[in-house]
Amino acid sequence: MNYFTDSTWQDWIKDIIDVGIVAFIIYKMMELVRGTRAVQLLKGILVLVATWAISTWFDLYTLKWLMNQMFTFGIVTVLIIFQPELRRVLEQLGRGKLFSRSSSFEGTGLSEQIDEIIRAVRFMSKRKVGALIVFERKTGVTEMIESGIALESKISSELLINIFTPNSPLHDGAVIIRGNQLMAAGCYLPLSENPFISKELGTRHRAAIGVSEVSDAISLIVSEETGQISLSMNGLIVRDINEESLISKLHEELSPDKESNKKEFNWFKRKKEEKHG
Repeated sequence: MNYFTDSTWQDWIKDIIDVGIVAFIIYKMMELVRGTRAVQLLKGILVLVATWAISTWFDLYTLKWLMNQMFTFGIVTVLIIFQPELRRVLEQLGRGKLFSRSSSFEGTGLSEQIDEIIRAVRFMSKRKVGALIVFERKTGVTEMIESGIALESKISSELLINIFTPNSPLHDGAVIIRGNQLMAAGCYLPLSENPFISKELGTRHRAAIGVSEVSDAISLIVSEETGQISLSMNGLIVRDINEESLISKLHEELSPDKESNKKEFNWFKRKKEEKHG
């Protein structure tokens, strides 16, 4: 006996198409959010949802009431927090780029990229040319990339040197690197408001620390006053780092099998003690 009528099959096909379209839209939305700091905010929202589910399951009255109050006003809060991402979605939808595939960049390996960066940094350090290079990691810095001039080019020492040459149009901002691609130059970064930062550090160093406070990015700085090379991450900075330690740390942090955050902190603490020892 046939239990499946033509109407049933049509309903199944409609459901499959419906679920497929919704899943694809969610996937594209996640792609847009993945390159921004909104990822961390989404994790926080998931924690709140999990807390609400637990309070409902165990009938924790006070906690459930508190979570319900948060969700009541949460929609407006989410719209405010995710305003840049929502604007980006609408802009890309208007350009017809929301559903387009992003092309991947084929370039050299990590060792070759670091060699190019070290060559440029060494050149600028000797000539006291100020520079600020940011390496994006898990927490995206798309908003900062969009504040600069898009390049999306292969990483090369010659390009980096030309960008930071004094009086060039882009030398004042930061260069941001994503993976094996130099994404943009002349980018604006948030300045750190930490009151304990040394007064000797200028805007370039404060910007390097600032971006490492709001994301897990690594910042490489060349001082135009002293030519010293510094490295900043997790809101900390190691000044006048030697080339061997710099190469080792870049390989460690930018490779897929990087060490834990605790080890990162201990490395920075040890380096700071060496400077003051």
